[in-house]
Amino acid sequence: MNENVKGIIISGVGGLYTVRTDSGEMLSCRAKGAFRRTGSAPLAGDRVLVRVPSLAGEDYLIEAISPRRNSLIRPPIANLDVLFITFAPIEPVPSTLYLDKLSSIAVYEKIKPVMVITKIDLSPEKASEYEELYRKAGFSVFPCSCTNGSGLSELSHYVRQETDGICAFAGASGVGKSTLMNTLFPSLSLETGVLSEKISRGRHTTRSVTLYPKAELTGTSSPGYVADTPGFSMLDFLEFDFYTVEDLPHCFPEFEPFLGECRYTDCSHTKETDCGIIRAVGRGDIPQSRHDSYLSLYADLAQKRPWKKKN
Repeated sequence: MNENVKGIIISGVGGLYTVRTDSGEMLSCRAKGAFRRTGSAPLAGDRVLVRVPSLAGEDYLIEAISPRRNSLIRPPIANLDVLFITFAPIEPVPSTLYLDKLSSIAVYEKIKPVMVITKIDLSPEKASEYEELYRKAGFSVFPCSCTNGSGLSELSHYVRQETDGICAFAGASGVGKSTLMNTLFPSLSLETGVLSEKISRGRHTTRSVTLYPKAELTGTSSPGYVADTPGFSMLDFLEFDFYTVEDLPHCFPEFEPFLGECRYTDCSHTKETDCGIIRAVGRGDIPQSRHDSYLSLYADLAQKRPWKKKN
């Protein structure tokens, strides 16, 4: 009779999956064909049940996947707990719409978004503006610089001590995500992109999702994993099937205290005269740029055909 062991998928490339068992053993596994036939291929971050081969030459086989708390398509990862959204105040200039899309997806998927402002030495004034904006929106914000070391100790403490489960760093090309991760976790040695002086955009240099145990990266007892997640800056927002227009207000945490103050129960919070959200924006309780992002996302979602939306 075959033995089964439990573990977590650390990476997957070309149909081969590396699974770290609960006892710390690393196994190279294949998955049952039924997963792909049903459109539920295993992902990095999945908790799985692996069948141990009883005969020489047989493969370790992923037999079952535990129910996921959440999952993303690009990059392919499951059960993410914390998303560090990295951006620079300049070079490249951030898009608040992009940042707000990414944070709203995280909120919808029950992933905690944390804002990390990199390269603050390039423009301390702009960095302070973004810090104030996202703190006011209710997010944890960590301004830092890998050049002069400012803010790194606070961020490092948060990553190591205040997060467990799986955390990932996301950001547009050129913001210094890999440099930041290498600074926080020197043993990672991630390849970094070269910023183009002509177009002020970095090259994508990572290829596949890999989870790294924090305890091994830090030499401490820190629980959980750090994910190197390529593709976050290439999320296909043109389809934007993550949630429906009805879900959208709940994806902006700072809206929640005011959602019960609208005159109409079906208020869209876009143009109504007696809207609690619009009044809060007027008072300065909700940042104007956040409401602007909401309006853009609302317009996109309102145009989606029902069968294009995520069920």
